[in-house]
Amino acid sequence: MIDPNIGPTPGAADLAVHTDRDALAAAIQSSLTPTEVLINMYEADGALVLVGAMPGVMADNIEITVERTRVWLRADARTLAPKHYLRHEWHYGPYERMIDIPDGFEGPPSAHFGNGQLALRIERGGQRDGPVIVLPGSS
Repeated sequence: MIDPNIGPTPGAADLAVHTDRDALAAAIQSSLTPTEVLINMYEADGALVLVGAMPGVMADNIEITVERTRVWLRADARTLAPKHYLRHEWHYGPYERMIDIPDGFEGPPSAHFGNGQLALRIERGGQRDGPVIVLPGSS
């Protein structure tokens, strides 16, 4: 703040630099913390379908682990060109989410990824003895 009688408040420049450093530190920490994948889950044609939003990553950055009673979705962060953001409220990964699934869906899983959306299909029936890793193809 500038008082016309005495000039700038001592430390005003230091405060601006400190605030910029705090904002940068918060942005870095936020980009390292996985974002929870938002999910829609429904049953269709004898299969469980999960659709999750993962904008800004590529299909080969995504890994899905399907267990008997849950699914774990993960995606690595995508490296972007440095920018001088004026506002930076969301990131392109990393993503992570563990989802409980209903009983009875232990059939073969398949996944597709396109337009920032992951679609995972798990057939009804079957019996899964251990975890299955699913890598999505691009659609």
